[in-house]
Amino acid sequence: MLKRIKWGIIGCGNVTEVKSGPAFNKIEGSHLQIVMRRDAELAQSYASRHGVPQWTNNAEDIIYHPDINAVYIATPPGAHPEYAISAMKAGKAVYVEKPMAATYEQAQEMLQVSEETGVPLFVAYYRRTLPGFLKVKELIDEGVIGQTLYVNMRLIRPAKSYEINEVENIWRLQPEHSGGGIFYDLASHQLDFLDFLFGPIKSVFGVAANRGGYYEVEDTVSASMQFKTGVVGNGIWSFVTNKDAEEDVIEVVGTKGKIQLTSFKHEPVVLFRDGEVLEFPYLNPENIQYNLIKQVVESLQGIGECVSMADSAIRTNKVMQKIVKDFYE
Repeated sequence: MLKRIKWGIIGCGNVTEVKSGPAFNKIEGSHLQIVMRRDAELAQSYASRHGVPQWTNNAEDIIYHPDINAVYIATPPGAHPEYAISAMKAGKAVYVEKPMAATYEQAQEMLQVSEETGVPLFVAYYRRTLPGFLKVKELIDEGVIGQTLYVNMRLIRPAKSYEINEVENIWRLQPEHSGGGIFYDLASHQLDFLDFLFGPIKSVFGVAANRGGYYEVEDTVSASMQFKTGVVGNGIWSFVTNKDAEEDVIEVVGTKGKIQLTSFKHEPVVLFRDGEVLEFPYLNPENIQYNLIKQVVESLQGIGECVSMADSAIRTNKVMQKIVKDFYE
């Protein structure tokens, strides 16, 4: 149990600018002490702009820092195992970006070290703590739509210009760094949230293809699944469509109604029941990871629990790997 959490960030890139980094200093008993990036100039710039006392371009300066007792790892997933395992073996609690790792095997190794050392490993699936997504869980758990029958998700958009013209510079399109393509980066949030709603997926089948030809990894994916609770689901993801085909929707259908929500547009949750339509706003915090980081801090302080730990996050890695398995064999 820790009274004051002193953080170090390994990989202070774009995701830490607004989504996460500032939140560490907004929570009682939490302080961001040092940040690291391989480019020393960028690390120094981040520290200066965010009022962080120390910066470095060497991760070991954080992992073995005598005053640091918790490490946030915000590198590409392929680097998560090395840094997380070293930090846990050094006795530092770890909060790691999603997905947990580039592969299920890497995630297994990370979880094993956490269990062996007794050092907690948290994963940044922050949708588990956002008001809009919690409203969806509340409506389902209270039986507002009756017994849940199935869930359908569609995430479809055109390729972005940099995904076409700067492929070699985008880690999300390098499977050794990301685990797969954009599917791994975005669908991981959705699949983890469904795990949060319905529990573990017991069976899944998927097909993946490259249809756009802009890069080598998958760009179009389809999957069918069933959860241990009996709920069935399916999803389609494509990142090379025409603008007119763009969609971001999850539909949860029950015996008494339907819930519709977006995964990334943060539009109101919509409830359809008995001919009525009700909307519920998202009301996100300024720093979107704030609620989850607060849970992490309070868990380390022994005054609360965190809903996104390695033992649940690893399941999403396993599911994604099964979905795209044939594409990479």
